[in-house]
Amino acid sequence: MDINPTSLFEHLEFLYGSEVAEKMLPELIARLRRFHVPNISTRSLDHRDAVLITYGDQFRSTTEKPLKTLQTFCHRFLDETITGLHILPFFPYSSDDGFSVIDFYQVNPELGTWEDIQNLAAEYILMVDLVLNHTSVQNAWFQGFLHSDPAFQDFYITAPPGTDLSAVVRPRALPLLTPFETPQGTLWVWTTFSADQVDLNYKNPRVLLQIIDVLLTYLEQGARIIRFDAVAYVWKEIGTSCIHLPQTHRLVQLFRTIVDQIAPWALLITETNVPHTENVSYFGDGYNEAHLVYNFALPPLMLHTIYSGNATALSQWAASAFQLPSSQVSYFNFLASHDGIGINPARGILSSEEIERIIATVKDRGGLVSYKSNPDGSLSPYELNITFYDALADPTSEEISFQRFLLAHAILIALRGVPGIYIHSLLGSSNWLEGVHALGYNRAINRQKFLFSEIEADLHRPDSRRARVLNGLLDLIRARQISPAFDPYSEQTILNLSPAVFCLLRRSPDGRSAVICLHNVTNAPQHLHIPLTFLSTTLSRGVELLTRQEIPITDPLTIHLPPYGAKWLEITL
Repeated sequence: MDINPTSLFEHLEFLYGSEVAEKMLPELIARLRRFHVPNISTRSLDHRDAVLITYGDQFRSTTEKPLKTLQTFCHRFLDETITGLHILPFFPYSSDDGFSVIDFYQVNPELGTWEDIQNLAAEYILMVDLVLNHTSVQNAWFQGFLHSDPAFQDFYITAPPGTDLSAVVRPRALPLLTPFETPQGTLWVWTTFSADQVDLNYKNPRVLLQIIDVLLTYLEQGARIIRFDAVAYVWKEIGTSCIHLPQTHRLVQLFRTIVDQIAPWALLITETNVPHTENVSYFGDGYNEAHLVYNFALPPLMLHTIYSGNATALSQWAASAFQLPSSQVSYFNFLASHDGIGINPARGILSSEEIERIIATVKDRGGLVSYKSNPDGSLSPYELNITFYDALADPTSEEISFQRFLLAHAILIALRGVPGIYIHSLLGSSNWLEGVHALGYNRAINRQKFLFSEIEADLHRPDSRRARVLNGLLDLIRARQISPAFDPYSEQTILNLSPAVFCLLRRSPDGRSAVICLHNVTNAPQHLHIPLTFLSTTLSRGVELLTRQEIPITDPLTIHLPPYGAKWLEITL
């Protein structure tokens, strides 16, 4: 194992100074040398890959634990299509559907065991959450902190009441400090997200070493992708915004240095639901921070595109947003997740009026709006809570709803990056308002869990919505898998042919093939005549990947797109 102490020391010195860094370095190197490489595939991501985002207990059975049932679902319905699994936090937890972790080192026994996780990692590219901003109040670290255990002294951030925290950027409309009673009196603990989620203090080097150990443990158990949950908030300095601080970026750089040295097959992905320019800052220089960044601007832009029947904003944004700092990084493209649809990532791309129209339409479709606190005490819309199927639903026609939904995912799957599909999109789920009322929080609207037998019965009925959506999405993934031009790191060019059509050109890494992807974002047929001068070669025939049909190539190329229709034309160069 080739460990470079100098590069590790530089990061530690930036964070803590040379004296502390010198004390930390031997312990860090000792842990790195103990790292055990798991027996998993380490091939690079390519055009064959698509990731399913799901909870570990998404499907329940009377005969086995949920992680085994998840594997059964994947075998039965996703064979040779979905290659990656993002299993949302599967640890013991106290709230937030897993993101308030009680024990980072254990699998929730209600879900299964580490052996179940290893079995899934042996078959799929496994993404695991590192919830590095906070823990549950029930976590043993926090309980030790409250009871003055020296091992956990200064493990969490505290501030006295009355501290001026007005500059802090808030992702929630909740109190920032929460009181806890201790034998020494009341402590006011920093709680960015909820009173049950207490923020770790990375100014304490012991916290960083502990979290590094957690990171390495997940890699040893078979994780290929480590998702840094809410990473933007991890380092706090009172008097600042406490978001995207230089120390936060340096932490990401340290984690990148570690995996590059001991697990070069591993990928780091940052989850920062913030305006686009801030979000992509976690690519760093293209080599020193995240390998992948969540493409948070895409979901609200997709809603705007379909609602307006106009691809102009999406095309203009994509023309610049996909100019990435190196060929070694890419986006994790998604339309829906366990959280809502973030509004902030669209700010600066869409106008206030366009964002308000999205909000109004989502509310008309039965969706909900969640708010955050501003420094002046006011509230602003933060995210839209709705399933993506219902968000794109046409109130007059289930068939149009289906076509719009598939079109949006055709765009998602065609874009440069790794496509991620949330389980409730894969199954065409509707809003679970009963869950919102029963559980008391908006995000429950797209977090319904199922009996596996009920989902299985639905999927075995070819005319059911769930079966049609699943088969339609899997057909799109199969079409993507045909062409190396869809490599997540390969070149992409936006072609501005018509406001009604989102068009992009993908090229294979070896330059031998290209795919022209055309998507009609309107409810009217579109007829295009496309000059092929941009290809700089003479062609005679091509293959339409979604139908597997050969088509003649003429210049200009004549294309007919039905309402909400898509065509992917592969050509050999």
